[in-house]
Amino acid sequence: MVLVLSLASCGGGDKPKEDVSEVPASKEVKAQESSEDPMSNKGIGPITSVTLGEIDPALVAEGEVVFKAKCTACHKISKKFVGPALKGVTQRRSPEWIMNMTMNPEEMIKKDPIAIQLLAEANGAPMANQNLTEEEARALLEYFRTKN
Repeated sequence: MVLVLSLASCGGGDKPKEDVSEVPASKEVKAQESSEDPMSNKGIGPITSVTLGEIDPALVAEGEVVFKAKCTACHKISKKFVGPALKGVTQRRSPEWIMNMTMNPEEMIKKDPIAIQLLAEANGAPMANQNLTEEEARALLEYFRTKN
């Protein structure tokens, strides 16, 4: 039963399945991505700029709570699960991209070359929109900064 609930939470619940037939083949996406530095890609969504300072322990703790409540059905830190492993994600993706992906996954998997590639690697299982607030997304980012 736990497995069924976990899978349902990853699939987006009652939302109809999105048509992923327009997703480019992974080779095409890799060619697109290789021409762009992934750290310069800010993704698609409301976040255009993030200023990082010293790691904020209180924000890390908030992010861990958000991660455990909304992300662990599909993500693990150190290994691929339904979604990719998140260890070192802040060294592979810009802070803006991470926050936009967590807040705006539907548009990201349609338009962002990195998100499209990740969807292909996840065998077409799109990231569920957990309706994160900007504050929750920022807390997650801070938590991920401690997982390198």
